[in-house]
Amino acid sequence: MLQAPTAIPAFNDNYIWAIRDGDQCVIVDPGDAAPVEAWLSDQGLTLSALLITHHHPDHVGGVSALCRDRDIPVYGPARETIPEMDHPLGDGDRVRLATPDLELDVLEVPGHTLGHIAFYAPRQGWLFCGDTLFAGGCGRLFEGTPEQMHHSLTRLAGLPEDTQVFCAHEYTLANLRFAATVSPEDPAVSDRLARVSALREQDRITVPSTIGEEKRTNPFLRAADPQLRQACEARFGEAPETNVDSFAALRRWKDSA
Repeated sequence: MLQAPTAIPAFNDNYIWAIRDGDQCVIVDPGDAAPVEAWLSDQGLTLSALLITHHHPDHVGGVSALCRDRDIPVYGPARETIPEMDHPLGDGDRVRLATPDLELDVLEVPGHTLGHIAFYAPRQGWLFCGDTLFAGGCGRLFEGTPEQMHHSLTRLAGLPEDTQVFCAHEYTLANLRFAATVSPEDPAVSDRLARVSALREQDRITVPSTIGEEKRTNPFLRAADPQLRQACEARFGEAPETNVDSFAALRRWKDSA
């Protein structure tokens, strides 16, 4: 039976996602093989496939080791160089897995990297978005442009509001502190920040979130909000002319925070 994704902690703040069905398991973005191997052994599971969202080392560093003694498919973005990748994917492709029994739509979401993809399971309402969309935030623009990232986030925001967002890092508290800085009077942001603060005080995970929650409290999905535009104008001395300008100002603000 297909189970809800499980987070395998890695490094300081990464989450490697595991999707299991019976004794089979798919892993998303294994930046480190060691915690994955330990978890598979502890759970008595067989690794059946790897799903990769982008090429950064903390997402692909464990791929080669996990494939060394296994004959398993590696799915990843066609526009990036991914170790061991034998199933390159582009926008609109669909991944059909037998074990686990899972179908995933591929969405190209450039911005953080130029070839970044996300995996969306429509039947389950699960989104594996790597470093494009975070709980309360979004990824830095290491390779892409504000236009690309804004378009990517707008696309993800168009998914059903109950879609669960399985991002790849525990950045939620810092992201929501920034959200509270740019919209200090917003009760939805304040309430979420309080809930997340309580979870982190207990060293508990803060994801997944949902698309609906992100649309209400994530400033990077609210570039059109007049209050956020006014905050950007107060910060930088000029009013954003477009939603992309507003997003770019918010990203620049966060980068310097």
